[in-house]
Amino acid sequence: MYSVLMNAVLSSSPDYDALFKSLSWTEESWPETERVEALTAFIEGLGPLLADSIQFTDAKRRSVQEKIESVIWTKCLPFLSRISAEAGEGARCRESTAAACRLLSVCIPLCNDEVWRRAVCFVLPSFQLPEEELLGQGRLCVEVASEVLAALLPFLSADEALTLTILSSALSSIRTLPDVLVSKITVRIILTLLSCCSGVRLKGILNVILDDLYSWHSTDRTPVVTERTLLCLTALSDHLLNPHSRPSSSSWEPDPRLSLQFWRMVQDGLIHRDSVSRKRALYLLKRCAALSEEQGLNCPLSPSEEDETLFKWVPDKSKLLREFWEDYALVMETLEENQVHVVRPVLNRIDTLIRTTVNDNQAPGQSLFHPSWLLCVYQRMFHSENKSLMREGVCHLLELRVLQQSAFALAFSQFIVGPFMDVLSETSLFHRSVLQSVGDCPELAVKLQAFMASFFNSLPSENRGRVLLQLIQQLSLKHWCAVPLLFLSQALSSLQPSPLLETSGLTALREVLRCTMITHQVLLRGAAQCFLLNSALCLTVVSAVTLDDVFSFLMHFRADESLCRGTQLWNQLCTWLLDHEDSFKPRIMDGDGFGASKNTDTVRAYVQDEILTYLRVPASTGQSERLPDPREADKLARAILLCVDMERSRTGAEISNDLQSLLSPLADTLSRVSTNMYLPLRKSDKSLQLVLRLFQLGAMPNRQGVGVQQGDSVMVAMEKVIFEHVFPIQDFILRRLCGELQELFDVERAELYLCVLKQLVVMCSSAPQHYNRIQQNGFPKLIKYSLMVLQEPSQQVPSVANQVSRAVTMASLAMVCGLMEEKLIVMQPETVTALKSLNDYFYSPVSPSSQRQAFLGNVNKRLLKPQMEDYSIDLEAQGLLQQDWGRIAANFLRDQWICLNFLIKAVGIPESVAIPKTSETLKAALSCSVEALALLPSDLVLPVLTFMETVLPQLVHDEEALCVEAVTLSWELVQGLSTNAHDFWPALKGFISMAFHPKLLKLTHAQVPTLTAILKQIAMELMELSQSKSGVFGVLLQHCCHTWLPTDRGSGEPADAAFSSVFSHIDIVSEACVYGPVFRRDQRLVQDVQIYVERLGEKCAANVAVTSDNRDDQLPRTCILAFLSRLDPSNEQHEKLIEELVLDLLKKDNAISKSKVRYYSNSLQHRVKNRVWQTLLLLLPKLRGEFVATLLERVFEAGFCSNQASVKYLIEWMMILILFHYPQHMDSFWSCFNMDHEQTKTSVCTFLSVLVHFSVIIPHLKDKAVQLRKALDVILQSCFNHNFSVRLYALLALKRVWSLAENQAEEQADALRGLSSVIRACLNQAEAMQSTGNANKNWIRIQEHFFFGAFHPIRDYSVETIFCTFPSLSELADDEWIPTWKFEKLSCFSESPCFPLRNPAPDLNQLQPGDWIQQDRSEQDKEERWAEVQKKITPWRLGIQEQEAELQLVPPQRAARLGKLHGALLVVASLIDKPTNLGGLCRTCEIFGASALVLDSLRHVNDKHFQSLSVSSELWLPLLEVKPVELTDFLQVKKSEGYCIVGVEQTANSHGLQDYQFPEKTLLLLGNEREGIPANLLQMLDVCVEIPQQGVIRSLNVHVSAALLIWEYTRQHLTSAEVNSKRK
Repeated sequence: MYSVLMNAVLSSSPDYDALFKSLSWTEESWPETERVEALTAFIEGLGPLLADSIQFTDAKRRSVQEKIESVIWTKCLPFLSRISAEAGEGARCRESTAAACRLLSVCIPLCNDEVWRRAVCFVLPSFQLPEEELLGQGRLCVEVASEVLAALLPFLSADEALTLTILSSALSSIRTLPDVLVSKITVRIILTLLSCCSGVRLKGILNVILDDLYSWHSTDRTPVVTERTLLCLTALSDHLLNPHSRPSSSSWEPDPRLSLQFWRMVQDGLIHRDSVSRKRALYLLKRCAALSEEQGLNCPLSPSEEDETLFKWVPDKSKLLREFWEDYALVMETLEENQVHVVRPVLNRIDTLIRTTVNDNQAPGQSLFHPSWLLCVYQRMFHSENKSLMREGVCHLLELRVLQQSAFALAFSQFIVGPFMDVLSETSLFHRSVLQSVGDCPELAVKLQAFMASFFNSLPSENRGRVLLQLIQQLSLKHWCAVPLLFLSQALSSLQPSPLLETSGLTALREVLRCTMITHQVLLRGAAQCFLLNSALCLTVVSAVTLDDVFSFLMHFRADESLCRGTQLWNQLCTWLLDHEDSFKPRIMDGDGFGASKNTDTVRAYVQDEILTYLRVPASTGQSERLPDPREADKLARAILLCVDMERSRTGAEISNDLQSLLSPLADTLSRVSTNMYLPLRKSDKSLQLVLRLFQLGAMPNRQGVGVQQGDSVMVAMEKVIFEHVFPIQDFILRRLCGELQELFDVERAELYLCVLKQLVVMCSSAPQHYNRIQQNGFPKLIKYSLMVLQEPSQQVPSVANQVSRAVTMASLAMVCGLMEEKLIVMQPETVTALKSLNDYFYSPVSPSSQRQAFLGNVNKRLLKPQMEDYSIDLEAQGLLQQDWGRIAANFLRDQWICLNFLIKAVGIPESVAIPKTSETLKAALSCSVEALALLPSDLVLPVLTFMETVLPQLVHDEEALCVEAVTLSWELVQGLSTNAHDFWPALKGFISMAFHPKLLKLTHAQVPTLTAILKQIAMELMELSQSKSGVFGVLLQHCCHTWLPTDRGSGEPADAAFSSVFSHIDIVSEACVYGPVFRRDQRLVQDVQIYVERLGEKCAANVAVTSDNRDDQLPRTCILAFLSRLDPSNEQHEKLIEELVLDLLKKDNAISKSKVRYYSNSLQHRVKNRVWQTLLLLLPKLRGEFVATLLERVFEAGFCSNQASVKYLIEWMMILILFHYPQHMDSFWSCFNMDHEQTKTSVCTFLSVLVHFSVIIPHLKDKAVQLRKALDVILQSCFNHNFSVRLYALLALKRVWSLAENQAEEQADALRGLSSVIRACLNQAEAMQSTGNANKNWIRIQEHFFFGAFHPIRDYSVETIFCTFPSLSELADDEWIPTWKFEKLSCFSESPCFPLRNPAPDLNQLQPGDWIQQDRSEQDKEERWAEVQKKITPWRLGIQEQEAELQLVPPQRAARLGKLHGALLVVASLIDKPTNLGGLCRTCEIFGASALVLDSLRHVNDKHFQSLSVSSELWLPLLEVKPVELTDFLQVKKSEGYCIVGVEQTANSHGLQDYQFPEKTLLLLGNEREGIPANLLQMLDVCVEIPQQGVIRSLNVHVSAALLIWEYTRQHLTSAEVNSKRK
């Protein structure tokens, strides 16, 4: 229309200037799109006229050309600059840009070459300068500049230099611009440039592009670079992988298949985190394989000069290659799914790929498949969001037999070291498999051990050490969770012993120990250390490491976690040192140019040399020095002990003399510490450090109650050496403590001295013959001196000497009080006097006017931070003051409470305090303790809690509010420590001992209502905390049970008085009976692994070294069950507790049964009910008959409820036992069959199950014939029940009861003869069920079921049956099974003949879990390899024929004639191939007024499936035909027309459908049903829209997705149209 109109105007109006003026616009205005298009049509019409020399003179032609140039420089480019400045306005800018670029493309041909060169030079800086500078200089933004260059490029093809400049700018911008602009540059500039070139020129440009991309990726192989290079390669795929291009052709384009770097890009893309990059990489791989098959040529064409060839194609093996790559593509596409059931059927395709690769690689020099492609498959599985799929991938790799081949093992080695180690850090991989029990090694860990052993054995011997070193170094690069690190360490320890690790290997292992052992699970950490040390012993190249390397390495193994004397690991280390003693690498000594002599390589020689070196210190400088590094003493002490133990195992004789000679330098130093005034202090300190570490590391763990040092000849000899020097050591320490320690560094020095002094006292007290070696008179002197220091008046300006002296003296007092409390020091009269003086000091008032409590004026005194004026030059001391003074001050406060805690027990209230004021003194003490809780750090409050334990019971009646405050604050502090395992458990025990003191437990609510309420609340909070921190409730329960029923209790009133307190806290007892948290999966995993480690026993040294309490989550139940087992029903109080507890438990069961919440198998409700009835079964023998009679109705009522199978069996067992012991209640049982309860399947079957065991009950019944007749009556009624299961139960009961009836005497059986024929007919019918399929199977199964077969209610009554066998056979989760060994570990469990611990008969234990009602699993469950597999389409192989040169974009005339109004939405469905989807889509487009629907072929409209869904909508909607191969050009055209290309795809930059605003000119590109939008079209999209999802299935039907977007587009534009009409 524009062309016809403009021709008419131009022919009738020769005034071109007027036309230019009327169609132009001012620089400040934003012209309408129609005006720009009109000016474009006008100038386009001038083109033919300017070529006509008759109509235009030269002057007129120049004038018009100048006008056109003016349009470019004054209208077009300024307008584009303005659009760039306001580029955020969306649709308006897009349409204006398209119109302005169209105008520019019309003007440029009518001007000279200089004009378009200038225009290009104006645009190019947009790709080189930052965005801010561009807009400030009136330049174009990148989006607009891309469109301008796309319009100019067709005119630049002749200028090769300028073309290369543009290409270089575009490639550079791809590296630097944001992601959203990269695809625009690629599509609008690079693709347009390629479409304008051909022949040699095209080949040259492609080579430039490929070289740039290859170079970029090779130098920067990051995910971002991979993502962008793949985008470019995919966009160029039609040029690079052109099936019509032949190598013989002169225009043969470069082939990326020949480049190693190209295939590295593809492989990097296949394992990329971004799904779109993976899609692009797989697209390129499939295109290459398809092209290779189509061309039928060798690839590569000639032998490559590069090291490896990742992709090959041989025409002779085309079928094999095609099948391999089809399978490979299928696997990679299916792995995009997150559902295991979709992926699992395809996993066997991996086996096919592996077999093909293995068979191919066995032919030397002819391998077609590189192993690295298999690594991509595994790495893709490792990156899956689905942990189950990740686990499948790991297990598949661990079972890969191909790695037993040397070549494959070497090819996989870097993958094992890198990605495989990364995925193994996922803790969830190590969960137990379904068939494993608690305490078993996880299946994956077992496979990992076997895999590591076979993998390293398969590696070439020259590569094993290098790969192992890399693997260990990889371990040290990240912080591992406890579980993966444990099992990786175990796998390393399972390697075959061989020399692989040199000094660098030990260094790497040391880094693993130093950097990765960051976990709260101490036992797992210790076990990992044990396995790592085992690995080092098995794999170290002894000749390459020195003994110093070995002992430096051993420093990093903690004695309290792994490397502990007396363990198997320690003995193994001694043996290893002994075996290789002469093989270690000699040390090069300082000043020894010829190396060390041979005898210096022995362990003893090394140790002797190290002792001398250690004690060789420079002369003292007279300045204050820090304490020597204790790690030196630790290293040497361990070396000494290993040397002595090694020699002992070699000689087998006493080593007293050998040890004395070895330690003679140390003994010499110790003998002179108190007498030689010239002995350097550093040497004295180092000798004491060594002594302390020798005793600490030498002590063996106390196992099974055996004394620590019994039979330990090494420690006996060690003590003998030290005993000779006790006097000088003690003299030296006491002298130093009494006034010589006044520097900041002396605080930590005092800690050393006090530890050594305590060790000496302990050592001498354990040997009575040496006890007199300790100078007892030294301690009273120390107390008196300390008291004198504390009583000194405070200084106005605190000095370092004064404050350090106070800190040291208080620490000394705390140590002395601690030793006296442990009765290691004799309380001599002089000592008692000194202690009383100390007690008076604490309780003396500061001043009468003080606001504090008068009697405790010196408690909670704090250290003052000293001034550092005299020490300003000592930076180290200044740093110590700034960093550590807070801890020093806190320790000072804690030490006060250690003293107070001992004094109040040993000395009591000072005598100077009047007796009537004792309560006030205690009140003041408690107030001070509350104050101390607020002052002390949470990890130092234990002495305060212990003090409160003494004071609280004495004040609870008079000062309840203060007691409540103390308990509440203490509990808050303990809760704050819950993340600090080291300090939490001691503080928790101290708090429970204080808050739940026996005297406090006795209190009733009437006596102290607030405190009792607080204690109940704390007990509940303890249970809640135990849900997340296993073992908390067990601490409380153990304390309470020991308080109520001590194992060493005597008879009489005190025991009964202590037990009576249980009634105030019966809720704790009842909660403990049903306690058992349902842990999170990760918590359960850690507990399972801890149990596994514990089961290793002494094989794992961590079990010996780590001193841990029993924190099993089943401990509260086992503890309370042991408590209940010891109750004596003849004791009235015990009987009362049992009955109250039974009623409480039945109430809990009834509450769950009446709840409207339906509970499922193994849910918390199910477990609670199961625990209730287990406890009731345990208590049944202790119940009085009268009480049982009152319970009977409740038990029967529970039987009528709907229960899970395990609960149902326990209730039935309970009924059988009651009727067995109390047969007088049989009539009550018969009445249950006549009750009005709804006769559900469960309730009827419950009572019928009891009758199956009627043989147990009937011997105790009177009138057996009558009872049998009643039984047969109720059973026969159920035989005709409409429910199959009820009939089955009834038939089984009938069979068992009738067998009893037939055995009765004839005179008793007369009453039953009338039923004989009926019963025999029923039983014959049941036995004849063998011809009725599943009915026969069910009949056999119910008879073989454990409850009706092997189980005997009386014989099998035991703890084992109730708590372990029944749960396991009832298919309860295995964490509900309580094995008997847990009861055996409790010394307080009371076993009796009527209630044995273990089941005397083995029948039940030999059965497997199972229930008769389970249906057979069909054989159809077996997975078929291809049954559930969908193959993806390959769009470029659809057999598309040659198309016309121009696209037929005109819609059919029938739609135009209808006069329907259409919107601007264009829906492109050329990639959809299902007629049903196309028909429904056509109908949707017509209803919502789309402008047109684009199909790949108009032949679809004649398909009956299409017509069945389109319902004639194709007659009303314009339909266009665009083949898939033409889509790229079609979309380029639509971009030039201002359309926004929108696709439905999940990418990192996707917009949510609910948030995105559709432009009016929108083109909706729909993907294929299975593949989605092909990778080569993704970069054509301007916007990716994502439909929000909530379910598991990750994709919608393509028609449904399109309908959602079409409706959203229509809704938005209908709304905007309504708003505009209202404004008008």
